[in-house]
Amino acid sequence: MTPLQTKNDVPCYATLSTYVANRPVFGEVVTVLDLKHESRGLQLIPTYSRVLVAHSIHELVVTDETGKKPGETVDRVAFLAFFEVLRSGCIIVGETLMAGDEAIGTILGFDETHEPNHMNVVIGVNHRYTGKQLKFELGTKIRLEMLPAP
Repeated sequence: MTPLQTKNDVPCYATLSTYVANRPVFGEVVTVLDLKHESRGLQLIPTYSRVLVAHSIHELVVTDETGKKPGETVDRVAFLAFFEVLRSGCIIVGETLMAGDEAIGTILGFDETHEPNHMNVVIGVNHRYTGKQLKFELGTKIRLEMLPAP
């Protein structure tokens, strides 16, 4: 197989069309965050998916830089929460972050700044609200899933 090339000339062996179906990943908030940053410099890794293992904890970060893609850098962010994965699975760029029954935004990519401690799941949104501003609470149910096209 010949790899495709991303913007940053990093080999990419899969495209988004590779992912035909995917079960949702479930979790719940363990830490609510209240911080914004204008020049964070998160490096989205050049891959479209990551596996989340049950009982691992990851951070949810939102950005209004919605045109960003894997391999690019995100600066304007707000921090939502850390969440514990309750059901393992694969999360994919383009999937929707749900908090309770509310759609928060769409996965843009993944940042590994804090690995092996945790991964940042970067979500594209229209407005950068923090977890506190969105009234997240400990135990808020989190779902990352493919939603059918409207």
